[in-house]
Amino acid sequence: MTDASQSLVKNLGLKPLTKENILYYYFPLQSMVSYAALSVNVMNPSIAIRLLPKRDVTNFLLVHTLFGTTLYFYSRPHLAAVPAQRRAAYSICGGVLFSFGSVLVWAVLRSAIPRNQALATALGLSSGALLAKLAYDYLDSNDKQLVAKN
Repeated sequence: MTDASQSLVKNLGLKPLTKENILYYYFPLQSMVSYAALSVNVMNPSIAIRLLPKRDVTNFLLVHTLFGTTLYFYSRPHLAAVPAQRRAAYSICGGVLFSFGSVLVWAVLRSAIPRNQALATALGLSSGALLAKLAYDYLDSNDKQLVAKN
C-alpha cells in the first residue's frame, strides 16, 4: 500500500487491507449493505422487481448477509477461546438467527402497515439499522464482560 492510499484509508476511518481485516471487517461491512438492501427488498419488493424484473435477489442478498454476519460473529473476542468447530457453529447459528429473524420481523411489519411504498422502505431501513445496532451492542457487551473478568 502506498503512503497516499494509507493516508486515504486512515482519513476515511477504514482499516488497512490485511487478511484479517478483509475477512472480519470488510466482508461484514459489505454484508451490512446487503442487509440494508434485503430490508428494502422484503418490505418493498416492487423496487427490486422494477430494477431486476426477471430476477429475485432475495436469496443473493440473504447469502451475502449470512456470510458477513457469520464472519463478524466468528471474530468476536468472547468466542476466541472456543474451539474452532464450535466457534464456527455458534457463528453460523448467530448469523442465521440474526438474518432470518430480521426477515421474519420485516415480513410481519410489512403485513401490519398500510400499503405505502415510502413508509415500507423507511420502516425496513430504520428497523434494520435498529436490529443491527442492538446486535452489535449485545456482542460488544459480551466482549466487554470478557475483558472485565480478565
